[in-house]
Amino acid sequence: MVTLPDRVPRGLALYCGVLSKLLVIDDDHADCRLVAAAFERDGWAVTAAHDAASGLARAISMSPDVVLLDLKLPDRDGLDLLEQLLRDVPGVPVIMMTAWRDVKTAVRALQLGAFDYLSKPVDMDELVVVVRRAHRNRTLQSEVDELRSRLARDEAESLMAQMGPSPQTTEVLAQVGLVAASDFCVLIQGETGAGKELVAEGIHRQSHRRAHPFVALDCGAIPEALLESELFGHERGAFTGADRRQGGQFLQADGGTCFLDEVGNLPLSLQAKLLRVLESKQVRPLGAQRSLPIDVRFLAATNHDLPARVREGLFRADLYFRLAQYTVTLPPLRKRKADIPHLAIRFLQEAAIELRRPVLAFGPGALDGLLTYSWPGNVRELRNVVRQAVLESRDDLEVSRERLAAVLKRPAGFENPGDPAVLATGSQSLRQIADDAARRAERLAICEVLQSTGGNKSRAARVLRTDYKTLHLKMRHLGIRASDFRA
Repeated sequence: MVTLPDRVPRGLALYCGVLSKLLVIDDDHADCRLVAAAFERDGWAVTAAHDAASGLARAISMSPDVVLLDLKLPDRDGLDLLEQLLRDVPGVPVIMMTAWRDVKTAVRALQLGAFDYLSKPVDMDELVVVVRRAHRNRTLQSEVDELRSRLARDEAESLMAQMGPSPQTTEVLAQVGLVAASDFCVLIQGETGAGKELVAEGIHRQSHRRAHPFVALDCGAIPEALLESELFGHERGAFTGADRRQGGQFLQADGGTCFLDEVGNLPLSLQAKLLRVLESKQVRPLGAQRSLPIDVRFLAATNHDLPARVREGLFRADLYFRLAQYTVTLPPLRKRKADIPHLAIRFLQEAAIELRRPVLAFGPGALDGLLTYSWPGNVRELRNVVRQAVLESRDDLEVSRERLAAVLKRPAGFENPGDPAVLATGSQSLRQIADDAARRAERLAICEVLQSTGGNKSRAARVLRTDYKTLHLKMRHLGIRASDFRA
């Protein structure tokens, strides 16, 4: 960027190709000539218009850096023209000028978006300072806009690197880029493990809220009794055990984005309260006397058919339509096979570093086996399979086709109770054999359900027909971590 001194000869400015453009819209020809004389010496190209119609036309055609606008014009009110200028030439700073010393008019002009307001006769030195400041602000804003645009492009490229280059994924990323600039609530639909949270993070990182928190909450992983406090927060003494005040997830996300994963698991009683938060932009913590304002964008994800749950009376129709202001549907991995090699190679590189294995690539035909598999667990399952294959490759430089095939034959992440090596008893008693078999059966059942629920312990407990606490204790006893089944 070329930087000019405060005062630069017109010829030099023209030579450098950086002549700033000033448009003066004023029916006083003498004032226009004075302004032109002052600013042309300062390195500006000055254009004058003496009525609203020609002023608007020139503003649209020349895209000036700064506009000086008189309040009283022969064919139109200056405030009315100000509003149209700001609509038709976005970002242009407009400085109002008038011989009428009216404070209310000045306030109204600033409320409409004028950069500043000066009274006639204008002090020329003051005018030069105000115009320079307006121009500097315009330049800085243009640079900020360019940086934001570049950052959004970088984030889009990063998201593609994380998700893959398939046409289906490319279409999803285009939707992400389109809706990110808005404050729409977005409902992200897709199977468990397909990458819905990654899409939500991509929307946040490409939005104007990117510098503020991204708070993700799994609506099915928190016991129902604690869910309201987790979302809304609570005051000290609001319930037994509430020994201190705690802000909820909604307050923590203030200024940023709150991602409600598996929103279909919210109980009906909380659905009504969530709807009230979405509509009022206010949160009342448990035990509080008044509501607190919040500025939060909400994203939600589900692997359920929410319209079907609405018909079944399990989900509120008004909440569904409020969350689904825009819907992004993420196809399962089996329908975007072009992403599989890309993701597999990325997971292999990550696993090799994490597990300190010398594995550099997949062997001949190994990726073909991945392409023919149906991937019921989607991206999460692909990652688990590749990690296991890298772990078992030990000192090999490649993951062979045979090793991948062996991993794919068993559920990713749990032992096979039918394996003869597992059933070898040695000197165990019949009681020990029975206890070990029961332990393995419990472990396998819990792992299978956790994989199907994406590590959601509350949903797993319901499927297994037990309570959350019992499942939690059983998992701790068996050494099972819910995090191993999440993306």
